[in-house]
Amino acid sequence: MSARIARGSAAAKSRPRKSQPRGKQGRKKQAGMLDALPMAEETIRRVGLWILLGMAIALGLAVAAAMGVPRMIGTSIGEAVGEAGFAVKRVEIKGLDRMERLPVYAVALDQNSMAMPLVDLDGTRERLLRFGWVEEARVSRRLPDTLVVDIVERVPAAIWQHNQQLSLIDREGVVLEAVKLDAMPDLPLVIGPAANHHAEQLTALFDAAPQLRPMLAGASWIGGRRWDIRFQSGEVLALPEGEEAASKALVHFGRMDKAAQLLGRGLARFDMRIPGKFIVRLSRVPGTTVPTLAPATADGAPIDPATTI
Repeated sequence: MSARIARGSAAAKSRPRKSQPRGKQGRKKQAGMLDALPMAEETIRRVGLWILLGMAIALGLAVAAAMGVPRMIGTSIGEAVGEAGFAVKRVEIKGLDRMERLPVYAVALDQNSMAMPLVDLDGTRERLLRFGWVEEARVSRRLPDTLVVDIVERVPAAIWQHNQQLSLIDREGVVLEAVKLDAMPDLPLVIGPAANHHAEQLTALFDAAPQLRPMLAGASWIGGRRWDIRFQSGEVLALPEGEEAASKALVHFGRMDKAAQLLGRGLARFDMRIPGKFIVRLSRVPGTTVPTLAPATADGAPIDPATTI
């Protein structure tokens, strides 16, 4: 009995323990693991220091950018380049025909610095586009000392009368400049609130009936809905609402004028606002008569040459 116990005790002492040792043996194992890493402990410390240094530099650059330090450095370099002879001494303007040159010079020379690298090309272009005459502008540098301004002007298309004021406008209705009554150019007159914004529509109408364009004297935008056309011979043509309906009516009127010579006979007004109706108003001139119109159709609808006096 005792011998068995003794042998069991000896076997138990000789059997290895399953639990890992702690204390000195654990520290030795951790040191061995560090020795097994691909980088030495000193290298790891150096990498950590470089990371901290990089973060500090990035923070410093961010603070400098917030305080405008790079801009100050760039400005100093630009001024130095200007002092070396690369400064604006001439402004060359291209493309101007109707617009005055002095306002363009004033905008081009309105710079915070005349050093060529510091000239604000985009800002100069934006200021030039505020002029009604300027449809497009391009600003560039020509070293060593020339600023080149290339202008595309708008083309006058009509005169807009509103609130007893006359303004020159292009086909898009952009106001170009004021017009004096004693110096009106030979252009159609559009009358009424917001008539300038519909000038392009009026142009499109006469593009559909080009034979009537030379006889156009003016047009009134009525009620914000439709046009009254005034011809040079004095007659007024009332067109219906809507671009398509107005275009068809004007084209048909052009055909009838070609067939019966409606314009220049002393008639006062033609009204085509009612579909299928062509109403003529006589003038007060004695002997004025309504011309005989040949049978015609507008989109398949018969034209009734009814007359109102």
